[in-house]
Amino acid sequence: MADIQGAPHVPRTGRVAVLVSRFNEPITSRLLDGARQCLREHHVPDARVDVVWVPGAFELPVAAETAAATGRYAAIVALGCVIRGETAHFDYVAGESARGLANVALTHRIALGFGVLTTETDEQAEARAGGPQGNKGYDAAEAALRMTGVLADLTRAAPRD
Repeated sequence: MADIQGAPHVPRTGRVAVLVSRFNEPITSRLLDGARQCLREHHVPDARVDVVWVPGAFELPVAAETAAATGRYAAIVALGCVIRGETAHFDYVAGESARGLANVALTHRIALGFGVLTTETDEQAEARAGGPQGNKGYDAAEAALRMTGVLADLTRAAPRD
């Protein structure tokens, strides 16, 4: 029985795309700081990281789809922040962003770290962007690196029965 752990893996080829929503930029820029810190700690050179700013979380899936389709990237990290307001807008943006990003990961079989905060308040977002709850940008980048390892291990897994 194989035990695939998904240790953080820095691919020898390919780049990492970090897609960042401009909406709620005070939060998303802190998420980006966390993602950059994680990538540096795992020895991903800055020269192999492309940071791409998009208007909002709703636009993250099309940017991820475009990045994945190039074949240039070994991993994608998507960072955004959707804070609940007084309308149903939150539900549509958060849900479609998550669904779209999941579809990209499945369609392209690419490691995609999901770092889109969906919070009730500004304070909750701040707590998750470098505050007491950690930095979910860091966590998303680490998840993407772990998934590159998992996908590589699965590709090389035991011979077929």
